[in-house]
Amino acid sequence: MASKNKYTVLLPTYNERENLPLIVWLLVKCFSESGHDYEVIIIDDGSPDGTLDVAKDLQRIYGKERIVLRPREKKLGLGTAYIHGIKHATGNFIFIMDADLSHHPKFIPQFIEKQKTQDYDIVLGTRYAGDGGVFGWDLKRKCISRAANYITQVLLRPGASDVTGSFRLYKKDVLERLIHSCLSKGYMFQVEMIIRARQFGYTIGEVPISFVDRVYGESKLGGSEIVDWIKGTLYLFATT
Repeated sequence: MASKNKYTVLLPTYNERENLPLIVWLLVKCFSESGHDYEVIIIDDGSPDGTLDVAKDLQRIYGKERIVLRPREKKLGLGTAYIHGIKHATGNFIFIMDADLSHHPKFIPQFIEKQKTQDYDIVLGTRYAGDGGVFGWDLKRKCISRAANYITQVLLRPGASDVTGSFRLYKKDVLERLIHSCLSKGYMFQVEMIIRARQFGYTIGEVPISFVDRVYGESKLGGSEIVDWIKGTLYLFATT
């Protein structure tokens, strides 16, 4: 028996033309099979590769109730994409995830079940607990991710095992409050969300997930992101 809850998936995209049809198909399949009410909001940031045209095709296939398009003119960043998406969300729960197939929708029912067990405010997908893991990364990338997570744990004590991941389920009002309290941009944004959640006393559950490196396209993590992350971590350490 499915609950009365409705789940909104916020899917920010930038040059995800190849990945979008598959991730949307998997989302539709997952929610249809589990019987939960849902919508997928695609927030495309002016992708030059035609991602928005693909999104329009998907909307025609699956219907405007299920696939909602909220594009923006240019690349404005993840935090503002979520703010933009939430304005149009009709669900009382919000999933955030990547559109590049690194997060598999098959874990969504586990997030929903976990949330219900103790009425969690937030459920995180973790690569660093239980049988979670990372697949397709080279050693350097794994080391960077592990080190980032470890330093965050030591300095900021977030109360969660994976703070840099971006596959999460939030209560809508919780996500709205957290987003508006966050100052970070880019890669650091996800970390700050969890640090603020701890400050506000929100409850956090975790679900082990397998993270798979993107199938098509270029990774968005580079040297400048790492520098931003270091600055951001030190800022949060000083101010929280």
